[in-house]
Amino acid sequence: MTIQHADGAVGGIDLSDLRFWGRPLEERAAVFATLRAQDGPSFFADPPVPFTKRGKGYWALVRHADVVEASRNPTIFSSEPNATSIIDSPSWLARYVDSMINMDDPRHAKIRRIVSRAFSPKMLARTEDDVRRRAVRIVDELIASGPGDFVAKVAVRLPVEVICDMLGIPAEMYPRVLRLTNIVLGNTDPEYTGITPDMGRLRTGLGLAKVAKAGRDLHVIAAKLGRERIAAPTGDLTSALVNANVDGEKLTAREFGTFFLLLVVAGNETTRTAIAHGLKLFTDNPGQLDLLMEDFDGRIAGAVEEIVRYSTPVIMFRRNLAADHELNGHHYKAGDKVILFYNSANRDEAVFTDPDAFDITRSPNPHVGFGGPGPHFCLGANLARREITVMFRELYTRLPDLRADGEPDRLMSGFINGFKRLPCTFTPPPTAPPA
Repeated sequence: MTIQHADGAVGGIDLSDLRFWGRPLEERAAVFATLRAQDGPSFFADPPVPFTKRGKGYWALVRHADVVEASRNPTIFSSEPNATSIIDSPSWLARYVDSMINMDDPRHAKIRRIVSRAFSPKMLARTEDDVRRRAVRIVDELIASGPGDFVAKVAVRLPVEVICDMLGIPAEMYPRVLRLTNIVLGNTDPEYTGITPDMGRLRTGLGLAKVAKAGRDLHVIAAKLGRERIAAPTGDLTSALVNANVDGEKLTAREFGTFFLLLVVAGNETTRTAIAHGLKLFTDNPGQLDLLMEDFDGRIAGAVEEIVRYSTPVIMFRRNLAADHELNGHHYKAGDKVILFYNSANRDEAVFTDPDAFDITRSPNPHVGFGGPGPHFCLGANLARREITVMFRELYTRLPDLRADGEPDRLMSGFINGFKRLPCTFTPPPTAPPA
């Protein structure tokens, strides 16, 4: 049986209402457990969109099997015209924040062929020493400055520094890049755009204009770097991308700009979110931290996967039905819109035993925290795994009593399960005596 909710609500809960995403994480998880228990998919109304006609609504895919099948079948479950938001972005916004995420083959395949070399084992191996050196320095500076905001002092720094360095962005520009990516991905948080759940459509439109400007500013940075690297390649990732020629195919200036934006946004926000959640999870589950430290090398890989599963940094993506299709007993029509809720799939009782427990020994762990299987699986998954591993090794070997010291200040978003701030505390290690 299909559950229709033309009014956009399920038991008083509306997934399109930004206020729902401000509720405690446990309450949100309980709502998705209720949705998974329904006989069929639930339908929700679209949120209102500034200056555009309101969409006709979407089906929520909340079960692991449905999310996986939709991910594996891109010819039916299309990423065009939009895969990153419930709404269809106005053209003046899409031109700056669009990317290969919102493309199907052959356009998607062309760009992925060219850019995938950036994440080859050879390229990632070149970053290992750099990631380790940066993690050491970040912990050095954390110790020197003392307890405080873990997000600002640790979680945000490693991924943004690594991806900016890979692209050849000068160190003095890191704060600006971080500020711009916060606006792009924090586009529904009042702190970054001024948008609130109850403001009118005109003011919401003004908030989205800030997002467009941030996207444009990142494109300007990309264009300048691209021109410089075409004229004088330096061996960084930008040089490789703007000068790449794979089977006669090259990135256009706009394609490079949108991929550049995707890299600095996704390469920053999602990994920082996982690192911040990791500290909170180990603080709330000290037995799991003890287990990890008993055999760090043997258990850290499983711990990273469980952090990503449990926290699910990217909450959702969208797909658009290219043809009529039946999935899990429900008949979808061409033109229907579905939202893949990864956070719900990663707590599916049909796949994960005791899914609300944080268990670093969980095996198997077929989570979809890096996206479902298929052409849109996260290109940077292995880089993210490496950064999380290196950061926690450095933190917990040098600061064994590091812990979250209070509740996080959460990002107001139905797209990123982020922490803006998280207080932390630790005992500073003894100072080495003079030689």
